Amino acid sequence: MKKNIIIILIFIFFSSCVGSSSVGIFGSGVSVAYDPRTVGMQIDDSIMQKNLTARLALTEKKYLIYISTKVLDGNIFLTGKVSEPEEKLKIIKLAWETKGVRSVKTAITIKGETNFKNSAKDALITSQLKAAMIFSKDIKGKNYNIDTINGKIYIFGISMSQDEKRKVIEEAKEIYGVKEVVTSILLVEELSRNKI
Repeated sequence: MKKNIIIILIFIFFSSCVGSSSVGIFGSGVSVAYDPRTVGMQIDDSIMQKNLTARLALTEKKYLIYISTKVLDGNIFLTGKVSEPEEKLKIIKLAWETKGVRSVKTAITIKGETNFKNSAKDALITSQLKAAMIFSKDIKGKNYNIDTINGKIYIFGISMSQDEKRKVIEEAKEIYGVKEVVTSILLVEELSRNKI
């Protein structure tokens, strides 16, 4: 029995290593295999994200658990929950103080504004949109991050074309229970280093 457990653990370890090296997630949460950013842009975004995450942790350790940061082409996207409105403002200020930041978008909510029922509905909305994007041949779903808070769906990512961006928004609006769609979708040609 003990031998079987060790073999299973070794198999899980090696299969996770193989999976992470072939199509890994680079700093901003966008799959490297589909990411149209240059390697330099990906590294810059990863450094910004790690810098902001470290500064948030130094400010308050609980932010590591409750706040999620994503960086894409210098644009910072924050999600999560805090106890007080002042905390939200402090986090936004820290994001704006990050070297290289181009914009800060936030979906941080104050605890008490949501409940278990709403959280369950939000999780269902997010999973429905992710599934729709996976099954759509016109959308590269790996290029997007999705968060839903109180029926508002936040979509952050890179679109290969204006048509793909439109289809992502249409898919989100068709989901039952979605009150509002908030997008931070960049087109490939809008990426800062593509403009040079």
